[in-house]
Amino acid sequence: MQFDKAVLQIFANYCVAAAESMAYTLVRTAHSTFVKETEDFSCAITTPEGLTFASPKTLGATWYVGLDYGPVIDMIDHYEPGDIGMTNDAYSGFVATEIEQEGIRFPPTKIVRRGVLDEDLLRLMAANVRVPAQNVGDLHAQLASLHTGERRVLEIIERFGIDGFKAGMRALLDYSEEQARTVMRGIPDGEYCFAEYADEDSVRGKPMRVALTLCIHDGSVEFDYTGSDPQLQSSLNMPTGGRERHALALVGFVYVLYTLNPQILLNSGMLRVARCVLPEGTVVNAQRPAAVGMRSLTCKLLHLLTFGAFSRAIPERLAACPAGGLSILSVKTMNRQGGTVMASIGPIGGGAGGMSFDDGEDGSGANNAFLRNTPVEINEAEVPIRITRYGVAPGSGGAGQFRGGQGLVMEFKVFSPNTLVTARNRDRTHFASWGVRGGHAGANARFTKNPDTPHAEQLDNNDLVICNPGDVIRLVGAGAGGYGLPVARDVERVRDDVRRGYVTAQEVRDLYAVAIVDGEIDVDETAVLRERAQTLARDADVPPFDFGPYRNAFEAKWTRERYAALTRLLAGVPVQWRYFIKHRIFEALDQQPDVKDGGAETIDRIFEDLRASWPELQ
Repeated sequence: MQFDKAVLQIFANYCVAAAESMAYTLVRTAHSTFVKETEDFSCAITTPEGLTFASPKTLGATWYVGLDYGPVIDMIDHYEPGDIGMTNDAYSGFVATEIEQEGIRFPPTKIVRRGVLDEDLLRLMAANVRVPAQNVGDLHAQLASLHTGERRVLEIIERFGIDGFKAGMRALLDYSEEQARTVMRGIPDGEYCFAEYADEDSVRGKPMRVALTLCIHDGSVEFDYTGSDPQLQSSLNMPTGGRERHALALVGFVYVLYTLNPQILLNSGMLRVARCVLPEGTVVNAQRPAAVGMRSLTCKLLHLLTFGAFSRAIPERLAACPAGGLSILSVKTMNRQGGTVMASIGPIGGGAGGMSFDDGEDGSGANNAFLRNTPVEINEAEVPIRITRYGVAPGSGGAGQFRGGQGLVMEFKVFSPNTLVTARNRDRTHFASWGVRGGHAGANARFTKNPDTPHAEQLDNNDLVICNPGDVIRLVGAGAGGYGLPVARDVERVRDDVRRGYVTAQEVRDLYAVAIVDGEIDVDETAVLRERAQTLARDADVPPFDFGPYRNAFEAKWTRERYAALTRLLAGVPVQWRYFIKHRIFEALDQQPDVKDGGAETIDRIFEDLRASWPELQ
């Protein structure tokens, strides 16, 4: 069956609607707040080979539109009508979650056989989770979602015929590839390099670096992640298996394509124009049995890395850096009856980066826009806490002609002893979200126990904190980067920001050269301030990025030449030594703060000293 563009779009709409129905069923029947409110889940319809060709557009996570389920599907040797498989093993096909210390692992297996639920397997699962009723409820919601998807797909087959349905799947993948190549041909050919950092590679560890060289040529693109840090002893590792189109390495690319062409079909076909180089034994291609439970932080860092690399190529078409460092806040506590309550109370992050034509969205946006907030009323009804503050964090968005989106702030009080608060994926306490073309970097995130008291404790990137009755937790998300010079910002936008409480009159005087008196613009004084500031701006050399003072200081010591030397040296030692050697080299360089040549010789010398100390490295 042949599809013209009109019929293909109709077929695509039917398939997306089927995936949306699956997502709606899951949201409406799930038990956990994390699924039914935050909507951190995904679902898809795939080809028999496992290539995603239809995903929801309005519900759930938007990360997985290019995911290839083929390797994990093949790990179950045969299927019959009514069978449903499941896995949570990160190294089974490199598509799922966690490893040894991170909980029980289920290799690909059938949870339903010929329509009959495996109750023994369900009991095993329930015996290994903290809140069995919640987890089992979510599993039943997933099964209901799959049944909904089955019905919807059969309806599409009834309309288009089985041959038409099979042809339509392939046509959707081909058309998405065609659209992606058209987008890529609109970007200048060349090599574009960028680096990003997480604050820590382990608890109170060293910064974690990921690096990318984009090689664009005639509608195709190579993502070379050489220069990224070695795999870690923490759980930030990504289990990609080195697959050249692994979805987790290309989520940022999907966002770029969708930004440049909002009409592109979101499916696996769009990734055919790309290939990845994922060096073995690094954080982007960790080897078994590396822990991987927090890989979502690294995945999100790769989004920002990808945005930065493409921004070097087409800065006028992409926004500044989104806030980054989004944390999922969860609380484990007791209710008055002594029962355990465990729930996610919402994502706390920041907004989108400033754009060439408008401000970034506040509170949420860009690559995290799919995560929904949990209403305060629901949180307080389901979890014995009192939320005392929830809103945007004033002044957190980076200044610019178009400012970055503001971060969120949440503050709450607990009422039970030994309450465990988890802030998963804590980051951006030190490194900031970059501004572009004269825009400023966003503000850093902050995590505080008992703020505004004599006993205030700054928690930095700690993601676990024990609280007792009366303790207060405050989490402030990072702000996004600004776009363009602040002195070019429309003065009425500046005035409105002051009126909203986002910035003070003194701050806008310093940042934007605008005088605000009693909530109104002082036209004459503003004219004087602006003329002076714009003269200085014309004479200044404006860098393409503002990374903020912390990264500037870090990269003054850890130059590209030194990181290249570190990458070269670590690649030559066994995988199990790399993290250890990295830390020893960092510590040695920290003891030589006066070394300013920036070259690789210092790193080579430190490594030789280390190798002399451990014969195993000879």
